[in-house]
Amino acid sequence: MKRISSGSTFEQEIGYCRAVADGDYVHVSGTTGYNYDTMTLPEDVVAQAEQALTNIEDALTKAGSDLSRVIRVRYIFPNRTDFPPCKPVFARVFASHPPAATLIVADLLDPAMKVEIEVTAKQRAD
Repeated sequence: MKRISSGSTFEQEIGYCRAVADGDYVHVSGTTGYNYDTMTLPEDVVAQAEQALTNIEDALTKAGSDLSRVIRVRYIFPNRTDFPPCKPVFARVFASHPPAATLIVADLLDPAMKVEIEVTAKQRAD
């Protein structure tokens, strides 16, 4: 088993890691649109979705996988009306290799967070 950190202070504060590579799978924790280099969060939901996917891609790469190997995605939005503007982003990333998907409407930890994305991916065959 391999644990992957994003370097986010949230991981130490809460006691989790960005991703865990275990066997054939990589499990990526719910990921928001924070830029961990600057610890900033864009105001725009589309920009947050883009950054969340960038953060997920980074974790998958460190685990020996990539976005094309995602088999399950969960989108969590506090405001259901924020989902439609993000559809083109999700289609661009996943349309050529569509994973199973779930949309959940729920509060997030910080009201400034407009989307959280969680994925499970297959690791690359060595």
